[in-house]
This record gives sequence, structure tokens and C-alpha cells, in this order.
Amino acid sequence: MSGVGGAHAVLVGATASGKSALALELARRDAAWELVSVDSMQLYRGMDIGTAKPTPAEQAEVPHHLIDVLDPWEDGTVARFQREALTTIDTIEARGRRALLVGGTALYVQAVVDGLDIPGRYPDVREELESEPDTAVLRHRLGTLDPLAAGRMEPGNRRRIVRALEVTLGSGRPFSSYGPGLDVHPPTRFRMVGVARAPDDTARRIEARYAVQMEAGFLAEVRRLMAHPRGLSRTARQALGYKELIDHLEGASTLEEALDLAVRRTRRFARRQRSWFRRDPRILWLDVAPGSVNPLVDALAAAVG
Repeated sequence: MSGVGGAHAVLVGATASGKSALALELARRDAAWELVSVDSMQLYRGMDIGTAKPTPAEQAEVPHHLIDVLDPWEDGTVARFQREALTTIDTIEARGRRALLVGGTALYVQAVVDGLDIPGRYPDVREELESEPDTAVLRHRLGTLDPLAAGRMEPGNRRRIVRALEVTLGSGRPFSSYGPGLDVHPPTRFRMVGVARAPDDTARRIEARYAVQMEAGFLAEVRRLMAHPRGLSRTARQALGYKELIDHLEGASTLEEALDLAVRRTRRFARRQRSWFRRDPRILWLDVAPGSVNPLVDALAAAVG
């Protein structure tokens, strides 16, 4: 990489695995690094406690990017994030410094690392497709228009089938023409490192983090967000923890039920993150022992060069 002492890097892993703390320690040790959040919910202003956003003091100590760039009523998209992330990385490089992307939003990571060709959105087309209740009908239609895309998808994965049809019909290009798919891992300019914890350790950390967040005022944060005249976007409302507390505040569950559901859903999400990232052979994994605090800064520093 021209203009920097080494390549840019990415630090990934499941939620609550300790990525952010490890990245912060590296940046404290080596001022060449600036941190770029790859968390689809840390983008939102006011969604601080529930997203485990770096504190104002941490952000003042070490440069952080792509935090607090959207209002809660805006919808976030992969394409927008990709544009802003690539611009941010170029700016960091122009200063002679290095970008360390940190986060667990897997599609956002891959969009930047692999420069994915991201299709546009066609809401009118999508609305028409969503009016068809039978996913099998939609899959048959996709099989006719873009058999390659249809063959890559599970028959019951309605979300992906609708998205593929939306793009194919809206853009006039087959969905499959936008790239070889997410299971392809070409050479990349980024050094990729993962933080690995045992699943049971991650599960315990998730539950403990929710307890800390509740003590810090998570419920009050959600109440404030809901009280805003413009409310929360569809994207923001789906954030883990926020979704369940919103349902509680709207009378759909007790607080205990909401927290229990949030913990269970977040654990399932962590398992999906682990599965996604483990497919990528480019990632060097660093194992963390339960209860240890930032034991891997040396290993991370060696991995990213």
C-alpha cells in the first residue's frame, strides 16, 4: 500500500467477543492505526448503550470513524456504508496512517473487503413481489429469469429470493451478474484477523453485557428514541435488544421476557456470525481464553504487521 507503513486490516468476530477492546488497545499502543466501525447499528446517533458504542472518552483518545453518521429514522444500506467506508479509508491512507476495520456486520465487512458490486433498491418492484404470499411461486419466477441465482439459494429463503427478483426486475440485469456470490473469497488488500471465543463463553458474555447495559440506562435510551416525532426506521427498530425493548414498551411483553428473548436472539446471531466468518479462509484466528483481558494485543500486532 502506498503512503502507509503497512496494509489496512480488519478485525472480525462474533458479538461480545472483545473485538473493540482489542482494537482499542492496539491503537493505543501504535498511533498509526485509526479505527473504522463496521457495525450497522453504531452508525445511528443516540443508539449508544445498546450497541456497545465506544465511549466519548475512547473516541477522543483514539480516532474512530463511521459512528453517529445516521439519524435513527434513516434506513441504513450496504451500498451507503460501502461508499463511506472506502472514502474514509482513502482519507486515513492520505494522512499516512492505517485503517483497522472493527465489527461483526458480516455483509458490511465483505462489501468493503471485496469491493462487492451492490445492486440498487427498487421499492415499487419489491412491494409488488411482497404481495405474493407463496414463496415457491416467487422462486419459480426467479428460476425462469435468473436460474443461476435461484440455484444458489435455499428454496425457503424468502428474503433472498425477493431481493434477487427485485434486482433482476428493477435493474434489467440478472441478480447473479452482480458478482460470483458471497462464498467466493478472492485475494484482498486487507489483512484479516478474527477474535475467537468458545461459544459458551460468548453466550455468558452476551448475557452479562445486557445486564450492564440495563444498569447503564438502556431502557431509558430506547424510550427516548421512541419518543422522537420521527421515530425509528425499519432498520433501526430491528437492532438486537432495541427490538425486544420496543416490544416491551409497546406492551407486548414483560421486561423480563424482553431481556430473555434479546439474550437468546443475540446468542443465535453470534452463532450465525461465527459460521459466516469461519467460511473465509483469509481470516487468521486468535483464540481468547475465558476471563482473559486483552491477552492478544501482541498477537494482533504481529498479525497485521
